Amino acid sequence: MDIELLTIGTELLLGFTVDTNGAHIARALAAIGVRVVRRTSVADTPEAIRAGVAEALARTGAVLTTGGLGPTRDDVTKVVVAGLFGRPVEFAPALWEALLERYRTLGRPPSASNRTQAEVPRGAVVLPNRWGTAPGLWLEGTVDGRAGLVVMLPGVPHEMRKLLEHEVVPRLAARVEHAAGAGEQRVIRSRTVRTTAIPESTLAERVGDVEDALAPLTLAYLPGLEGVDLRVTAWHLPAAEADARLARAVALLEARAGAHAYGVDDDDLAAVVLQTARRRGVRLAVAESCTGGLVGGRLTAVAGSSDVVLGGVIAYANEVKEALLDVPAAVLAAHGAVSEATARAMAEGACRRVGAEAAVSVTGVAGPGGGSEAKPVGTVWFGIHADGETSAVRHVLPGNRFEIRARAAQMALYLLWRRLAAGRD
Repeated sequence: MDIELLTIGTELLLGFTVDTNGAHIARALAAIGVRVVRRTSVADTPEAIRAGVAEALARTGAVLTTGGLGPTRDDVTKVVVAGLFGRPVEFAPALWEALLERYRTLGRPPSASNRTQAEVPRGAVVLPNRWGTAPGLWLEGTVDGRAGLVVMLPGVPHEMRKLLEHEVVPRLAARVEHAAGAGEQRVIRSRTVRTTAIPESTLAERVGDVEDALAPLTLAYLPGLEGVDLRVTAWHLPAAEADARLARAVALLEARAGAHAYGVDDDDLAAVVLQTARRRGVRLAVAESCTGGLVGGRLTAVAGSSDVVLGGVIAYANEVKEALLDVPAAVLAAHGAVSEATARAMAEGACRRVGAEAAVSVTGVAGPGGGSEAKPVGTVWFGIHADGETSAVRHVLPGNRFEIRARAAQMALYLLWRRLAAGRD
């Protein structure tokens, strides 16, 4: 089954609100074999909503909308959709009583405008909203002589997700199963191999021409600040076959990516670092300058990290590097804060001051100013102390200040992970 998504709200087009609903819906529907073939956002106007729904029905015959079901003047979705189906909108006393009970539970009276939320297109199935006041609606019929289905959900993310889970997905899953007949239910499933510290073009060369080996699965490269995700997708395959093919694809992609592959699906590199350190019985410290605590924040954001992470130092000023990390003044004077010698001294000082067995340090030029010909913006030195030895490496990272800092934190975690993984137990 194919379906289109129509997200309704002028705030989406202005950029003040990010459409997280669409991504959640697409994942939930793919799990039951329903493919989202198009996502469209339109303004809160009858003309835009009418055109968006009508065009989606003409292309696909099924559309799921979010937004425009509230009590305000710009909430016109159900009126417009009812008009497309040639249906009147009627007051539903039972629904109104349910809404009144909801308001009594909340301890406040409804406004006069809330009464419109008890109006329903004739023939529509009401999807009860136990998490809010705007019910969802399921309307089937004919539009311009063609059969069509419109599922209308509120735009509030929490309410939308609950209605999707409890009211919409079961109905669509039953429809897919009925269409499949006696055959095995087919699904749309994806797996992701997470890589870092390697450019997309270089990764593509390593992966090589694997599309034929993966077929009928498809492969997508998804670059981001933390690295490049390799997402492989099985389309409309029986569940068991999809899982088996995806497992083989993940193994193949991990082998091609080599040491740059640090996890799958939702794995976080900070969690992988902690698992590796925990397995080796190593406690960690961090010493940060240009990242200002991002590395420590990533590590301590993982639940249970306190048994591995002892602490760290944000040493932005040189005098703090001297006082709290024992970086010699002579090193700073001779080499500067952004240097191999300073990165080494910071990592060693963090271990010594905190009492950890391993540490990572970060010092660099995040910009937009402060760069030079010898040390352009994006220059970052990383120090790693582990197993009684210290090393340092320099990278020049692209992007603006925010991007350079985020990439530096990810690189620090990657270098620490590789050192811990390769070290002696």
